[in-house]
Amino acid sequence: MVALYIFAAVFIKRAESKIKSQDGRVNVLILGKGGLGHAGADLTDTMMLASVSLAKHSVNLISIPRDIWIPEIRAKVNSAYYWGKEKPEFGGGLSFAKKNVEAIVGIPVNYALVLDFSSFKGIIDALGGVEIDVANSFTDNLYPIEGREEDTCGGDKEFKCRYETIYFEKGVSYMDGTTALKYVRSRNGDNDENTDIAREARQQKVISAIKSKILSKGTLLNPFKLYKVWKVVRSSIETDMDFFSMIVLGREMLNVDGNIQSSAIPEGLLINPPESQKYDYQYVFTPKVAGNWGEFQNWIKDLIK
Repeated sequence: MVALYIFAAVFIKRAESKIKSQDGRVNVLILGKGGLGHAGADLTDTMMLASVSLAKHSVNLISIPRDIWIPEIRAKVNSAYYWGKEKPEFGGGLSFAKKNVEAIVGIPVNYALVLDFSSFKGIIDALGGVEIDVANSFTDNLYPIEGREEDTCGGDKEFKCRYETIYFEKGVSYMDGTTALKYVRSRNGDNDENTDIAREARQQKVISAIKSKILSKGTLLNPFKLYKVWKVVRSSIETDMDFFSMIVLGREMLNVDGNIQSSAIPEGLLINPPESQKYDYQYVFTPKVAGNWGEFQNWIKDLIK
């Protein structure tokens, strides 16, 4: 038994020496994409930076709005992963996404991982569902039905057959994977739930709920459930983290003991310029001072110091 503890201590020490970090922090870019069967399968509509403090045993989760405009590629930041895969000179999807997010946040991004929404759903179902505290009741009458994106709806000019109505009531709700997926993907809800800021807050709630369920005794002490989750994760997540990095970060997630702070970019740090040729007539976000992310980067540094 003593020999086992010594081996574990030596192994962890070796893993810690190999992980990439700055000033005791490991920054991981978490990307969520639609995946096969969805329009824009490789667009990462969920973007979040997880800054893990190895010294404080804490995690800062920072949502990155998908509509941030990147002049260098004349596209939104949520397309960086796609263009990185399409153009070999960009160095790959994960690498190019990290490079563009680094330019925005002003701190190194050590690792990245991307999962598609089907795996997001699968993880929740493997866990037996998650508990979500819905902040606002809202209705979305235009939630897209998977597989009907090109349906002509028998000539209906409003294409009503492509959409369904979904409703969420304020309060604690237990959601399976399908319901949680609709909760985080909804874009046309009423009651101020139709903004990127609101959607990012919902995403953070669900990610936090998944984390809590995985680290609960009911999961950690249930090998069958852990195996089901691992099968989904192993088959559906792309990452540039090596085995040692996963070990260290996995241990840190066990040690944070609820010390996780979720943050969305304050609205005052971004502007939504009028749709114009400059932005290919798209809805985008830019920094208040054109081309200068300094104010936002100072906010991030204050947040994680």
